Amino acid sequence: MAGKPRSGCEALRVVARCRPMSRREEAAGYERVLELDVKLGQVSIRNPRAAPGELPKTFTFDAVYDASSKQADLYDETVRPLIDSVLQGFNGTVFAYGQTGTGKTYTMQGAWAEPEKRGIIPSAFEHIFTHISRSQNQQYLVRASYLEIYQEEIRDLLAKDQSKKLELKENPETGVYIKDLSSFVTKNVKEIEHVMNLGSQTRSVGSTNMNEHSSRSHAIFLITIECSETGPDGEEHIRVGKLNLVDLAGSERQNKMGAQGERPKEASKINLSLSALGNVISALVDGRSTHIPYRDSKLTRLLQDSLGGNAKTIMVATLGPASHSYDESLSTLRFANRAKNIKNKPRVNEDPKDTLLREFQEEIIRLKAQLEKRGMLGKKRRRSSRRKKAMDGEGTVDNEGEDENEDGLEKNMENYLKEQKERLEEEKAAIQDDHSLVSEEKQKLLQEKEKMIEDLRKEQEATELLAIKYKAMESKLLIGGRTIVDHTNEQQKMLELRRQEIAEQKRREREMQQEMLLRDEETMELRETYTSLQQEVEIKTKKLKKLYAKLQAVKAEIQDQHDEYIRVRQDLEEAQNEQTRELKLKYLIIENFIPPEEKNKIMNRLYFDSDEDQWKFQPLVPTGG
Repeated sequence: MAGKPRSGCEALRVVARCRPMSRREEAAGYERVLELDVKLGQVSIRNPRAAPGELPKTFTFDAVYDASSKQADLYDETVRPLIDSVLQGFNGTVFAYGQTGTGKTYTMQGAWAEPEKRGIIPSAFEHIFTHISRSQNQQYLVRASYLEIYQEEIRDLLAKDQSKKLELKENPETGVYIKDLSSFVTKNVKEIEHVMNLGSQTRSVGSTNMNEHSSRSHAIFLITIECSETGPDGEEHIRVGKLNLVDLAGSERQNKMGAQGERPKEASKINLSLSALGNVISALVDGRSTHIPYRDSKLTRLLQDSLGGNAKTIMVATLGPASHSYDESLSTLRFANRAKNIKNKPRVNEDPKDTLLREFQEEIIRLKAQLEKRGMLGKKRRRSSRRKKAMDGEGTVDNEGEDENEDGLEKNMENYLKEQKERLEEEKAAIQDDHSLVSEEKQKLLQEKEKMIEDLRKEQEATELLAIKYKAMESKLLIGGRTIVDHTNEQQKMLELRRQEIAEQKRREREMQQEMLLRDEETMELRETYTSLQQEVEIKTKKLKKLYAKLQAVKAEIQDQHDEYIRVRQDLEEAQNEQTRELKLKYLIIENFIPPEEKNKIMNRLYFDSDEDQWKFQPLVPTGG
């Protein structure tokens, strides 16, 4: 896809959010181990099994949201600037990462029925269509797709056939895409919410000890926004922004899940794909890695542009505050801390070749030309020019003009065909009244007129179908300030701008405080003067104790990292053992139930497709004819 660089490298933006203590945790007597400093953007985590005097571990992020934070705070301060960038033609990704039951789905979706509890996804819908309604001299096309990755298989949540598994493909211009993924054009918030709700009904969820309604798959809601406007050169230019809204399945320990049946297998696949995501992030941050393992999982291949590529990305790390979640919360914090060092290279996607908006515009022009040829659009065009003059002169168009625009095409068509039919009927009556004509000649002329009336009827039907198709195509395009009714007044616009300014001011204050804290530590040593040797000894002893505490903290961190490595290794070994058992069972079935000649035929047909990174069967060659 063609793109114009705008801002060079940009760091992946990472924020942390902590949910409140649950009733179950309070009843069980678990203590709180997380402390959040919202002003400084810091999270401190205390080890409940630590020795007395051991310092808590502290992590610093772009922003931190505690249990009292509102959904609107997170959206306005962190996500709104990203959605504005997508509307300008950048690619954008928002994903929530964390342990099961820490509020990922609540952060991404929230409670749709309650305005205060609406999450990132519904707020983004409202934001996109409000922006379109306020824009001027721009045409938009908004389409939505919804997919899930369940046990490393991609499913289209909007397809009729849910059993069909989709394939990943790669295009040198557009990057990684999913073949045959369905896409729906949406014209307003209600329609895109309907698409989301349809997909959510078929998403894989299940119950575990950690969460009653646990997401058992990674879900990605993809919104493509195409915008057409006339540039300074007088030519039409199209920008395409793609927004990935990702709700990841939660990471979890097998021993804490308490799950039976398919759940352990699901958890194994989830943990493997999240482990692959962690490996990609580590390789990107390392700087020495020549190979980034995007192909290790479907998730990392789909998020390839979002991690080190052409996109602006936000990661929301969700945390549990209770002591029993200490290991998982620490693992999430470390993961997020690594992720904030990733550098992306976002650029505006301008004039790509494969835009649906351009196809729609060309089809509308073709249909319009056909209708004009039939004489159907004369009056409609005159009405449009009158309406344009009214917009230029007064800025508003009355409702009567809008109604005329809706019904103009049908009235034109009806009048034209009625006039033609009346003229033919008059000619037919004149032939019947003309006594100078011979009977055979009169009959021949009447048959000709009957044929003309029949042809006219067929033309009427064809024109009606053409007009319906034209209106359907035109209705899919959203024209800023006209197609969508703008319910917001100037005061609401000003209020929104003010909220954005406040959010930006908070972000700057947080960055300045973080910078001042670092500088204070550096300059403290330079400014220190001593009045006596005793004072120097005391101050340097304090410094030594502080440095010793830091050394102990680093040693503890190394030990924790080692323990984490052992835990991850144990999880991978469990997954490997499970896969080995499955493989042995399949070998047993093959050896005992499939004849050797049939097995050889199958083996001979197998080949490895390096483009798709999977084994495939060669097609059977027909033996006869």
